[in-house]
Amino acid sequence: MKIFISGATGFIGSRLALRLANEGHQVHALYRDESKKTSIQHPNIQLFKGDILDYKSLIQAMEGCEQIYNAAAFARVWDKDYSSIYRLNIEGTMNVVKAGIHSGVKKFVCTSTAGVLGPSLPGQVVDENTPRPSQYFIDYECSKKIMEEVLSTFSLTGIEIVVVNPSRVYGPGVLSDSNGITRIIQRYIRGKWRIIPGNGKSIGNYVFVDDVVSGHIQAMEKGRSGERYILGGTNMTYNQLFAVLAELTGKKYHMIHVPLSICQMISGLMLFIAQVSCGTPLITPALIRKYNHNWNISSSKAEHELDYKPVDFKTGVNFTINWLKKLNSL
Repeated sequence: MKIFISGATGFIGSRLALRLANEGHQVHALYRDESKKTSIQHPNIQLFKGDILDYKSLIQAMEGCEQIYNAAAFARVWDKDYSSIYRLNIEGTMNVVKAGIHSGVKKFVCTSTAGVLGPSLPGQVVDENTPRPSQYFIDYECSKKIMEEVLSTFSLTGIEIVVVNPSRVYGPGVLSDSNGITRIIQRYIRGKWRIIPGNGKSIGNYVFVDDVVSGHIQAMEKGRSGERYILGGTNMTYNQLFAVLAELTGKKYHMIHVPLSICQMISGLMLFIAQVSCGTPLITPALIRKYNHNWNISSSKAEHELDYKPVDFKTGVNFTINWLKKLNSL
Protein backbone atom coordinates (compact mmCIF):
# COMPACT_ATOMS: atom_id res chain seq x y z
CA MET A 1 0.00 0.00 0.00
CA LYS A 2 1.16 3.55 -0.73
CA ILE A 3 0.97 5.80 2.32
CA PHE A 4 1.66 9.54 2.59
CA ILE A 5 3.26 11.02 5.72
CA SER A 6 3.79 14.71 6.41
CA GLY A 7 6.36 15.65 9.03
CA ALA A 8 8.27 12.52 8.04
CA THR A 9 11.62 13.85 9.26
CA GLY A 10 10.26 14.80 12.69
CA PHE A 11 10.46 12.74 15.88
CA ILE A 12 7.17 10.84 15.57
CA GLY A 13 6.92 11.06 11.78
CA SER A 14 10.34 9.50 11.14
CA ARG A 15 9.67 6.53 13.43
CA LEU A 16 6.27 6.08 11.77
CA ALA A 17 7.74 6.22 8.25
CA LEU A 18 10.41 3.64 9.04
CA ARG A 19 7.93 1.34 10.80
CA LEU A 20 5.54 1.33 7.84
CA ALA A 21 8.41 0.92 5.37
CA ASN A 22 9.75 -2.06 7.34
CA GLU A 23 6.27 -3.60 7.18
CA GLY A 24 6.46 -3.52 3.37
CA HIS A 25 4.42 -0.39 2.60
CA GLN A 26 5.52 2.19 0.05
CA VAL A 27 5.86 5.42 2.01
CA HIS A 28 5.67 8.84 0.37
CA ALA A 29 7.55 11.04 2.82
CA LEU A 30 7.29 14.82 2.67
CA TYR A 31 10.34 16.76 3.86
CA ARG A 32 11.53 20.38 3.84
CA ASP A 33 15.10 20.28 5.12
CA GLU A 34 17.74 18.47 3.03
CA SER A 35 19.90 17.85 6.10
CA LYS A 36 17.14 15.91 7.86
CA LYS A 37 16.16 13.46 5.14
CA THR A 38 19.08 11.14 5.98
CA SER A 39 17.13 9.97 9.06
CA ILE A 40 14.55 8.19 6.86
CA GLN A 41 16.60 6.50 4.18
CA HIS A 42 14.91 3.20 3.27
CA PRO A 43 14.24 1.30 0.01
CA ASN A 44 10.48 1.57 0.63
CA ILE A 45 10.52 5.31 1.36
CA GLN A 46 10.18 7.74 -1.54
CA LEU A 47 11.18 11.27 -0.59
CA PHE A 48 9.27 14.32 -1.79
CA LYS A 49 10.57 17.78 -1.05
CA GLY A 50 7.73 20.10 -0.19
CA ASP A 51 5.76 21.89 2.47
CA ILE A 52 2.28 21.46 3.89
CA LEU A 53 1.74 25.14 3.12
CA ASP A 54 2.50 24.39 -0.55
CA TYR A 55 -0.62 22.71 -1.95
CA LYS A 56 1.02 21.78 -5.26
CA SER A 57 3.83 19.84 -3.56
CA LEU A 58 1.23 17.92 -1.53
CA ILE A 59 -0.69 16.86 -4.63
CA GLN A 60 2.51 15.56 -6.24
CA ALA A 61 3.58 13.64 -3.12
CA MET A 62 0.17 12.04 -2.56
CA GLU A 63 -0.22 10.52 -6.02
CA GLY A 64 -1.44 6.93 -5.72
CA CYS A 65 -1.64 6.97 -1.90
CA GLU A 66 -4.50 5.29 -0.03
CA GLN A 67 -3.83 6.55 3.49
CA ILE A 68 -2.53 9.80 4.96
CA TYR A 69 -0.81 10.48 8.27
CA ASN A 70 -0.46 14.18 9.06
CA ALA A 71 2.36 14.32 11.64
CA ALA A 72 3.72 17.71 10.61
CA ALA A 73 3.49 20.47 13.19
CA PHE A 74 5.16 23.56 14.54
CA ALA A 75 6.91 21.94 17.50
CA ARG A 76 9.30 24.60 18.83
CA VAL A 77 8.60 26.05 22.27
CA TRP A 78 8.29 29.61 20.94
CA ASP A 79 8.47 31.74 17.83
CA LYS A 80 8.77 35.50 17.52
CA ASP A 81 6.09 35.36 14.82
CA TYR A 82 3.44 33.45 16.75
CA SER A 83 1.13 33.49 13.72
CA SER A 84 3.43 30.97 12.03
CA ILE A 85 2.34 28.40 14.64
CA TYR A 86 -1.29 28.81 13.55
CA ARG A 87 -0.45 28.84 9.83
CA LEU A 88 1.44 25.57 10.00
CA ASN A 89 -0.81 23.72 12.44
CA ILE A 90 -4.17 24.86 11.04
CA GLU A 91 -3.75 26.05 7.45
CA GLY A 92 -1.12 23.38 6.78
CA THR A 93 -3.36 20.60 8.11
CA MET A 94 -6.27 21.83 6.02
CA ASN A 95 -4.05 21.75 2.93
CA VAL A 96 -3.13 18.14 3.69
CA VAL A 97 -6.78 17.12 4.03
CA LYS A 98 -7.94 19.00 0.94
CA ALA A 99 -5.08 17.64 -1.15
CA GLY A 100 -5.88 14.16 0.16
CA ILE A 101 -9.52 14.48 -0.80
CA HIS A 102 -8.47 15.70 -4.27
CA SER A 103 -6.20 12.64 -4.54
CA GLY A 104 -9.01 10.26 -3.62
CA VAL A 105 -7.78 9.32 -0.13
CA LYS A 106 -10.56 8.16 2.18
CA LYS A 107 -8.93 7.97 5.63
CA PHE A 108 -6.63 10.30 7.53
CA VAL A 109 -4.93 10.15 10.93
CA CYS A 110 -3.93 13.57 12.25
CA THR A 111 -1.54 14.10 15.16
CA SER A 112 -2.66 16.55 17.82
CA THR A 113 -1.60 16.72 21.48
CA ALA A 114 -3.03 15.70 24.84
CA GLY A 115 -2.43 19.32 25.82
CA VAL A 116 -5.70 20.36 24.13
CA LEU A 117 -7.59 18.59 26.92
CA GLY A 118 -6.05 20.79 29.58
CA PRO A 119 -4.59 19.98 33.01
CA SER A 120 -6.25 17.67 35.51
CA LEU A 121 -7.79 18.79 38.78
CA PRO A 122 -6.45 17.27 42.03
CA GLY A 123 -7.51 13.64 42.31
CA GLN A 124 -8.95 13.56 38.78
CA VAL A 125 -7.87 12.06 35.46
CA VAL A 126 -8.42 13.72 32.07
CA ASP A 127 -9.89 11.71 29.19
CA GLU A 128 -11.44 12.43 25.78
CA ASN A 129 -14.74 13.52 27.34
CA THR A 130 -13.25 16.07 29.72
CA PRO A 131 -14.50 19.60 28.87
CA ARG A 132 -11.82 21.61 27.14
CA PRO A 133 -10.30 24.60 28.95
CA SER A 134 -11.36 28.10 27.96
CA GLN A 135 -7.73 29.22 27.75
CA TYR A 136 -4.43 27.55 26.93
CA PHE A 137 -0.95 28.09 28.26
CA ILE A 138 0.78 28.13 24.86
CA ASP A 139 -0.13 28.88 21.24
CA TYR A 140 0.79 25.34 20.18
CA GLU A 141 -2.06 23.86 22.23
CA CYS A 142 -4.50 26.55 21.13
CA SER A 143 -3.65 26.01 17.46
CA LYS A 144 -4.14 22.25 17.82
CA LYS A 145 -7.51 22.80 19.48
CA ILE A 146 -8.65 24.95 16.54
CA MET A 147 -7.22 22.35 14.13
CA GLU A 148 -9.34 19.63 15.74
CA GLU A 149 -12.47 21.77 15.52
CA VAL A 150 -11.95 22.40 11.81
CA LEU A 151 -11.19 18.71 11.17
CA SER A 152 -14.49 17.77 12.78
CA THR A 153 -16.34 19.61 10.00
CA PHE A 154 -14.61 17.47 7.34
CA SER A 155 -15.92 14.32 9.01
CA LEU A 156 -19.45 15.45 8.10
CA THR A 157 -18.57 15.02 4.40
CA GLY A 158 -17.97 11.29 4.72
CA ILE A 159 -14.19 11.54 4.79
CA GLU A 160 -12.77 9.47 7.64
CA ILE A 161 -10.55 11.52 9.94
CA VAL A 162 -9.19 10.23 13.24
CA VAL A 163 -7.27 12.43 15.68
CA VAL A 164 -4.63 11.07 18.06
CA ASN A 165 -3.42 12.98 21.12
CA PRO A 166 0.04 11.92 22.37
CA SER A 167 1.24 13.10 25.77
CA ARG A 168 4.93 13.78 26.56
CA VAL A 169 6.78 11.56 24.09
CA TYR A 170 10.28 10.21 24.66
CA GLY A 171 12.51 7.54 23.16
CA PRO A 172 14.90 6.81 20.27
CA GLY A 173 14.82 9.07 17.26
CA VAL A 174 15.44 12.61 16.15
CA LEU A 175 16.67 14.71 19.10
CA SER A 176 14.53 17.68 18.13
CA ASP A 177 12.42 20.17 20.12
CA SER A 178 9.59 17.61 20.16
CA ASN A 179 11.91 15.07 21.80
CA GLY A 180 12.75 17.21 24.80
CA ILE A 181 12.23 14.45 27.39
CA THR A 182 14.92 12.27 25.78
CA ARG A 183 17.30 15.22 25.77
CA ILE A 184 16.65 15.71 29.50
CA ILE A 185 17.36 12.00 30.06
CA GLN A 186 20.60 12.39 28.09
CA ARG A 187 21.68 15.45 30.07
CA TYR A 188 20.80 13.78 33.38
CA ILE A 189 23.03 10.78 32.59
CA ARG A 190 25.86 13.15 31.65
CA GLY A 191 25.44 14.91 35.01
CA LYS A 192 24.31 18.12 33.32
CA TRP A 193 20.71 18.17 34.52
CA ARG A 194 20.20 18.65 38.26
CA ILE A 195 17.03 20.76 38.34
CA ILE A 196 13.50 19.83 39.40
CA PRO A 197 10.89 22.60 39.07
CA GLY A 198 9.03 23.51 42.25
CA ASN A 199 8.49 20.73 44.76
CA GLY A 200 8.63 18.08 42.04
CA LYS A 201 5.14 16.81 42.79
CA SER A 202 3.46 17.99 39.58
CA ILE A 203 2.19 15.03 37.55
CA GLY A 204 2.89 14.50 33.87
CA ASN A 205 2.22 11.63 31.48
CA TYR A 206 5.16 10.11 29.62
CA VAL A 207 4.81 7.81 26.62
CA PHE A 208 7.37 5.79 24.64
CA VAL A 209 7.62 6.90 21.00
CA ASP A 210 7.17 3.43 19.50
CA ASP A 211 3.88 3.10 21.40
CA VAL A 212 2.75 6.40 19.88
CA VAL A 213 3.69 5.06 16.43
CA SER A 214 1.68 1.89 17.10
CA GLY A 215 -1.22 4.06 18.25
CA HIS A 216 -1.18 5.95 14.96
CA ILE A 217 -1.27 2.74 12.95
CA GLN A 218 -4.00 1.26 15.15
CA ALA A 219 -6.01 4.48 14.77
CA MET A 220 -5.77 4.10 10.99
CA GLU A 221 -6.89 0.46 11.17
CA LYS A 222 -9.54 0.64 13.90
CA GLY A 223 -10.19 4.26 14.81
CA ARG A 224 -13.68 5.66 14.40
CA SER A 225 -14.03 8.68 12.16
CA GLY A 226 -14.59 11.93 14.03
CA GLU A 227 -13.13 10.52 17.25
CA ARG A 228 -9.98 11.39 19.14
CA TYR A 229 -7.77 8.99 21.06
CA ILE A 230 -5.33 9.88 23.82
CA LEU A 231 -2.01 8.07 23.35
CA GLY A 232 -0.45 8.20 26.79
CA GLY A 233 1.84 6.11 28.93
CA THR A 234 2.71 6.47 32.62
CA ASN A 235 1.42 9.17 34.98
CA MET A 236 4.18 10.23 37.36
CA THR A 237 5.67 13.20 39.21
CA TYR A 238 9.00 14.85 38.42
CA ASN A 239 10.39 13.34 41.62
CA GLN A 240 9.34 9.87 40.49
CA LEU A 241 10.77 10.42 37.00
CA PHE A 242 14.24 11.30 38.28
CA ALA A 243 14.10 8.51 40.86
CA VAL A 244 13.59 6.04 38.00
CA LEU A 245 16.52 7.56 36.09
CA ALA A 246 18.71 7.24 39.18
CA GLU A 247 17.68 3.61 39.64
CA LEU A 248 18.21 2.55 36.02
CA THR A 249 21.48 4.42 35.47
CA GLY A 250 23.00 3.94 38.92
CA LYS A 251 23.74 7.68 38.93
CA LYS A 252 22.13 9.30 41.96
CA TYR A 253 22.81 13.00 41.70
CA HIS A 254 21.76 15.61 44.21
CA MET A 255 18.78 17.25 42.53
CA ILE A 256 17.97 20.90 43.19
CA HIS A 257 14.33 21.88 43.63
CA VAL A 258 14.12 25.34 42.10
CA PRO A 259 11.24 27.54 43.34
CA LEU A 260 8.75 28.36 40.62
CA SER A 261 9.32 32.10 41.12
CA ILE A 262 13.01 31.59 40.24
CA CYS A 263 12.05 29.41 37.26
CA GLN A 264 9.79 32.20 36.02
CA MET A 265 12.58 34.77 36.33
CA ILE A 266 15.09 32.59 34.48
CA SER A 267 12.64 31.69 31.70
CA GLY A 268 11.64 35.35 31.39
CA LEU A 269 15.30 36.28 30.87
CA MET A 270 15.69 33.50 28.28
CA LEU A 271 12.64 34.79 26.44
CA PHE A 272 13.94 38.37 26.46
CA ILE A 273 17.32 37.27 25.05
CA ALA A 274 15.54 35.23 22.35
CA GLN A 275 13.39 38.21 21.36
CA VAL A 276 16.46 40.44 21.02
CA SER A 277 18.66 37.88 19.28
CA CYS A 278 15.94 36.15 17.20
CA GLY A 279 16.93 32.87 18.84
CA THR A 280 14.84 30.21 20.60
CA PRO A 281 14.61 30.00 24.41
CA LEU A 282 15.01 26.64 26.13
CA ILE A 283 11.81 27.34 28.05
CA THR A 284 9.32 30.17 28.47
CA PRO A 285 7.29 31.55 31.40
CA ALA A 286 4.15 30.07 29.80
CA LEU A 287 5.68 26.59 29.82
CA ILE A 288 6.72 27.01 33.46
CA ARG A 289 3.10 27.79 34.32
CA LYS A 290 1.93 24.82 32.29
CA TYR A 291 4.28 22.31 33.90
CA ASN A 292 3.31 23.54 37.38
CA HIS A 293 -0.10 21.88 36.86
CA ASN A 294 -1.01 18.21 36.95
CA TRP A 295 -1.47 16.42 33.62
CA ASN A 296 -2.92 13.13 34.83
CA ILE A 297 -4.49 11.44 31.79
CA SER A 298 -6.15 8.18 30.79
CA SER A 299 -5.61 6.20 27.57
CA SER A 300 -8.40 3.72 28.34
CA LYS A 301 -10.39 4.64 25.23
CA ALA A 302 -7.44 3.83 22.95
CA GLU A 303 -6.71 0.70 24.96
CA HIS A 304 -10.26 -0.60 24.53
CA GLU A 305 -11.03 0.53 20.97
CA LEU A 306 -7.60 0.36 19.31
CA ASP A 307 -5.94 -2.39 21.39
CA TYR A 308 -3.35 0.22 22.37
CA LYS A 309 -0.85 -1.25 24.87
CA PRO A 310 1.83 1.22 26.03
CA VAL A 311 4.86 -0.03 27.95
CA ASP A 312 5.56 1.24 31.46
CA PHE A 313 8.01 4.10 31.97
CA LYS A 314 10.84 1.93 33.30
CA THR A 315 10.74 -0.32 30.24
CA GLY A 316 10.65 2.59 27.81
CA VAL A 317 13.41 4.55 29.55
CA ASN A 318 15.66 1.50 29.83
CA PHE A 319 15.32 1.01 26.05
CA THR A 320 16.05 4.71 25.53
CA ILE A 321 19.17 4.61 27.71
CA ASN A 322 20.52 1.63 25.78
CA TRP A 323 19.83 3.44 22.50
CA LEU A 324 21.69 6.52 23.73
CA LYS A 325 24.66 4.31 24.66
CA LYS A 326 24.74 2.76 21.18
CA LEU A 327 24.57 6.27 19.76
CA ASN A 328 27.70 7.10 21.81
CA SER A 329 25.95 10.21 23.04
CA LEU A 330 26.44 9.63 26.78
